[in-house]
Amino acid sequence: MTATEAVPSHAEKLDGAVLKVAGVVVLGTVMAILDTTVVNVALQALVLQFRTSFDIIQWVVTGYMLALATVIPVTGWACDRFGTKRLYLLSIALFLVGSMVAGMAWNVPSLVAFRVVQGLGGGMLMPAGMTIITRAAGPHRVGRVMAVLGVPMLLGPIGGPILGGWLVDAVSWRWIFYINVPIGVVALLLASRLLPRDEPRPADRFDFPGMLMLSPGLALLIFGVSKIPQSGGVGSVDVWLPALAGLALIVGFVVRGTRVANPLVDLKLFKNRAFTISMVTTSLFMIAFMGVMLVLPTYFVLVRGESALDAGLLLAPQGVGAMLTMPVGGRLADRIGARRIVLPGFALILAGTAGFTQVGADTPYPLLLAGLFVMGLGMGLTMMPISAAALQTLTERSVARGSTAMNIVQQTAGGVGSAIISIILASLLARKFGVPTSQGQLAASAMLANPQTHATAAVSAGDAFAKTFLWSLVLAACCVVPALFLPKRTPEPVEEPTQEEATVS
Repeated sequence: MTATEAVPSHAEKLDGAVLKVAGVVVLGTVMAILDTTVVNVALQALVLQFRTSFDIIQWVVTGYMLALATVIPVTGWACDRFGTKRLYLLSIALFLVGSMVAGMAWNVPSLVAFRVVQGLGGGMLMPAGMTIITRAAGPHRVGRVMAVLGVPMLLGPIGGPILGGWLVDAVSWRWIFYINVPIGVVALLLASRLLPRDEPRPADRFDFPGMLMLSPGLALLIFGVSKIPQSGGVGSVDVWLPALAGLALIVGFVVRGTRVANPLVDLKLFKNRAFTISMVTTSLFMIAFMGVMLVLPTYFVLVRGESALDAGLLLAPQGVGAMLTMPVGGRLADRIGARRIVLPGFALILAGTAGFTQVGADTPYPLLLAGLFVMGLGMGLTMMPISAAALQTLTERSVARGSTAMNIVQQTAGGVGSAIISIILASLLARKFGVPTSQGQLAASAMLANPQTHATAAVSAGDAFAKTFLWSLVLAACCVVPALFLPKRTPEPVEEPTQEEATVS
């Protein structure tokens, strides 16, 4: 049977079977994505609980990110070798166990170790889930079904601070981990019953040397980049040494990957023009998006004096806007192509971000909330159509490798974006308050907490945030260039090669 015969018309609606699969995948992935942001709100409580410093407790976040980066590259091969359903169940189980023991942690080392277990499960959840949902929908419905998968990607940065702030304030920091247990149990039961069973496929020989290059390379690069805000710049040996070593390993993997038959990440995917352009676009988008999402709650907490919970609630208009346009964007991307949807989406993001370049210590809240809503409308039209444009041109066989490559790119770009915006904000605050870069945010917090210096400090801090948002606007504008080359229309389904063709290739 050819791909054309197997794939329904693009006009076909998502049927009940596909929606059930999508619901199970969303339930599983929402845990992993929420957990990347929900912990951030609890860091101060963890510092007090374990009587440690912020630099040490930061490993609770960094350890999770490093585990994600380590395990994602293996997911594409593992989907083929063991089957996507089995791998997805294993991912949920690992994440569930990691959440349970993290809530029982008795000191910082034990908490970091258990967070690594969480990350090993969470790193496989998203690419495996994307593979399952893309195969279930088929290439002509991938835009619509990816819009469903976009829900947890929005709930993470928006709902995470709200949930984390409430749990820390009302219950205990341990419940930011325990909350995953009932969700994980339900997800595990539903996945075992509702996900279609897929048999393991003949997989290439595992690229063990490639794993030893790519997984540590990504971990070292993200670790080095994540140290930029604490170190005050890229000149610190804690930053450039691991980042350079990681970059060298990644470059080595790419060079080797063009010469071997079965690299851990299929680099032949990048010969596909639509896939490559989508990857460039999503890289720049994640750099800009994660940077903005990092700065927005910090502005509300630091400059406007809001609590962590209130800051999370103030971000809600962004989520509302995205949820309004995301289903529409998914349907239209299936019908008229990604470019015609993504470009208007970026225009909305730029318009919303432009308003934040003028923020100050007393900017009216209605203007801020309106800007967030407009940004959300734009994000709903860009996030998942870009991903759909990459996966629509792949064969069913290569979807697992493609979704793995996409998650590697997004994870790395998100870490880089957070670091870039963090160091820009830290350096601007440091300049305003006359302290070293690494102490910029601490100095601002101290002066804003002092009633005698609060008014002056609020003006200075507000100006620093306005200039930081200007940099975010520039990064977002860069996304428009590759977006101009996204597919103008929905591509035709790609036929699976026959066994003989696959053997010859």
